[in-house]
Amino acid sequence: MKALFSRHANSAATVVFIGFSLLCLTPFISSPIALILGFTLASLGFVPTQFNLASLTKKLLAYSIVGLGFGIQLDAAIEASMANISLILGSIVFTLILGALLTKVLKLDDKLGHMISAGTAICGGSAIAAVSPAIKANSQQTAIALATVFVLNSMALFLFPALGHLLEMSQYHFGIWSAIAIHDTSSVVGAASAYGDEALTVATTIKLARALWIVPLALISAMIFGGDKRKLNIPLFIIFYCVAIATAHYFPQGEALYQQVFALSKRTLVLCLFFIGAGITIQRMREAGAKPLLLGVLLWLSIGTGSLLYILNLS
Repeated sequence: MKALFSRHANSAATVVFIGFSLLCLTPFISSPIALILGFTLASLGFVPTQFNLASLTKKLLAYSIVGLGFGIQLDAAIEASMANISLILGSIVFTLILGALLTKVLKLDDKLGHMISAGTAICGGSAIAAVSPAIKANSQQTAIALATVFVLNSMALFLFPALGHLLEMSQYHFGIWSAIAIHDTSSVVGAASAYGDEALTVATTIKLARALWIVPLALISAMIFGGDKRKLNIPLFIIFYCVAIATAHYFPQGEALYQQVFALSKRTLVLCLFFIGAGITIQRMREAGAKPLLLGVLLWLSIGTGSLLYILNLS
């Protein structure tokens, strides 16, 4: 009887979850709302257990970002990346150095502190996933680092668009700021798309230009911590994203199709945020702990405030 009830409950959860998933593909649901919906369903127990949301979200996010490449102009992408190269490199180096110092001050585990710093410096979970095997971090260290970045990412999705409007930032400058100061690509794209199409284009381009630095960071991390340089988990979607931009540039005959792919990719990114919200649990938030979360917040405030002042001075 208990097993039968459990099957019925899971079936109901599946129907509700799929229904809201489809709703997130419509223009009625924004990125922040999708995150809230996902978290609400998780809190109410409406996330079906048979779905591997983490794996599904990772794949869907990669496909979505590649799709966005078809809507980005090559010249604009190069210009935005080169115009902000000093900010990209400066923010990475600054965050890693500050992270190392704060890790010592807080007496935090070195590997854990380095992964949180790497996630803040480059691209959140992707950077942590790349650095973790390179420095031989254990599963607990990796989980706490991911949970810390995950919590701050969720906050950024709501805070950044509101602050951008409060400061009356242009879409171009907001795109730069979100790409530098928000951890994961999913939250960068979510916040930027809520701000406007130009912000989305700029943010995606600069964020993925930063993500290219995962490779040297993972190699350097392996050398510092005596890890294995052969165990590097490099996200291939960055390469395919560049291929998509080049394809749209050199084969303009498919412009109508490219725009449809671009529009669909923006909607599937909202679905990604719904899945991310559905993966948030109180347990995961508790796993972050006080000191790792404090390190994450201090790094986030430093890079967020520093990059904002730099960008506002460009205006």
